[in-house]
Amino acid sequence: MTSTPEDMEITPSEQQGSITWGASTTSTTGAKPSNQRATKKPVIVDDNHPFDLDAYLSGYTGRTVHLRAIFIAETCPALAPQAYQMALAHIQQGSTDVGAYLSVLNAYNNLVGVDRIEADQDWVDRTINQNRKERERLEVDLKTYASNMIKESIRMSHRELGKHYHHTGEYAFALRNYIKSREFCTSSAQVVEMCVSVLEVLLEQQNYGHLSTYTYKAETALDVGGQPSATAAGKKPAAGGATAPGSAAAASDKGKVLAKLELSAAMAEMGAGRYDKAAYAFLKLNKDLDDWAGKVVLPSDIAVYGTLCALASLPRSAIKAAVVENETFSYYLEQEPYIRDILDAYMASKFKDVLFLLDRFSNRHSLDMHLSRHVSELSRQIRNRSLVQYFQPFARVHLDRMATAFGIKLSELEADIVKLIEDGLIKARIDSQEKILNAKDQDPRIDLYNRAVQSGLETQASTRKLLWRMRLIQADLIVKPPKNQNQNQNQNQQQGGQQQQAGWENMLLVND
Repeated sequence: MTSTPEDMEITPSEQQGSITWGASTTSTTGAKPSNQRATKKPVIVDDNHPFDLDAYLSGYTGRTVHLRAIFIAETCPALAPQAYQMALAHIQQGSTDVGAYLSVLNAYNNLVGVDRIEADQDWVDRTINQNRKERERLEVDLKTYASNMIKESIRMSHRELGKHYHHTGEYAFALRNYIKSREFCTSSAQVVEMCVSVLEVLLEQQNYGHLSTYTYKAETALDVGGQPSATAAGKKPAAGGATAPGSAAAASDKGKVLAKLELSAAMAEMGAGRYDKAAYAFLKLNKDLDDWAGKVVLPSDIAVYGTLCALASLPRSAIKAAVVENETFSYYLEQEPYIRDILDAYMASKFKDVLFLLDRFSNRHSLDMHLSRHVSELSRQIRNRSLVQYFQPFARVHLDRMATAFGIKLSELEADIVKLIEDGLIKARIDSQEKILNAKDQDPRIDLYNRAVQSGLETQASTRKLLWRMRLIQADLIVKPPKNQNQNQNQNQQQGGQQQQAGWENMLLVND
């Protein structure tokens, strides 16, 4: 039997950053395991690299508040006491994740130079008891509905169990129940709802490898014609399970779900290091994320992710068209002014300002649990592109002047230029004695010949594909249009196909 995505179960071993408490596995941060993170250089906060923890966390809601606080505490020792205290307060006020509370408390008490905090045993016992009663109630409901074979009730029971385990931080069981509910879905809207719930858990886990699977499944369900439910759109369903009436409300819900799917796709691309695809995905993102705005990311986060990915991977012309002149993305840029400053400096070729701003706000990037692992590579690629663009108009450049323009040491610049030359990104030679970068003289006739050969190869390949397509049509091996397509469109396509086929037949006769 071939396994399908809904049959896949994400086991606790696949979860990142998990701890064991009692008999269950509870994820605390969803980030990399601490033994892997310990090898990373800790983030230092000072006057040249400021970071306001209170202001940073103030915009988030839900579990992401204490998850981000824990990540900051584990990444920046200077902020660890404050971050752990904020995480503890948030867990007690708005969470039922006892495992995370005890883990954070233990981590805080292990810090050097802090006053030990005793566990709030009353809250722990009360919350454990409430979680147990709620779980038992949901399991009894599920067994009752399963024995009566009430399909919709079984689906809703699995969904509620998934929510319960999600709130208590037991990601493996949450995913298991969400995915299990797929077997009892009777409409495309219910499939979309299941996928959105799974995507939210995966984003908290930073499990980017599975995001594309459920994003594709949800998009396919929407294409089939299913209208997303109010739950998938981030709204509470109306009494009796009815959604808001009217096509306008349905279109609004669909737009919110599409925005969530686009965000998931963008995060998957960034998580895989495909920064060019991630940039385009972030840049086309709808601004209506509904309840995910704050619960998963903030608009300012999207501005940071999209702009850095674009600067690191896209050519200057594409950045101008896709970022600077993008009215949709301008909404996100307004949320983070320094990102707009970086973008303006880059487009004005003020590369020293670009590197200065990237360094000054590096803590903002390094302490973001989704962006942290990419900061070094993104900064390196932005710097390399800046060096390449600076040299493009010149035949020769004095390295000392170039170093001054970028605000870096001459020896450091020379090493970077050598690496770019080795990678073929800069076609030049370095005069080490005079410290001059000389562009290689390229014979224009060679370029013309290479372009002509390439054009011939492309024409040959295109002609071969046309002939092959003609043979397929003659053999009636064609993909027919959808049945629900307009009849007039079908007639126009048939007439166009006949004319195109006649043209290909004439081409074949000429070639023969």
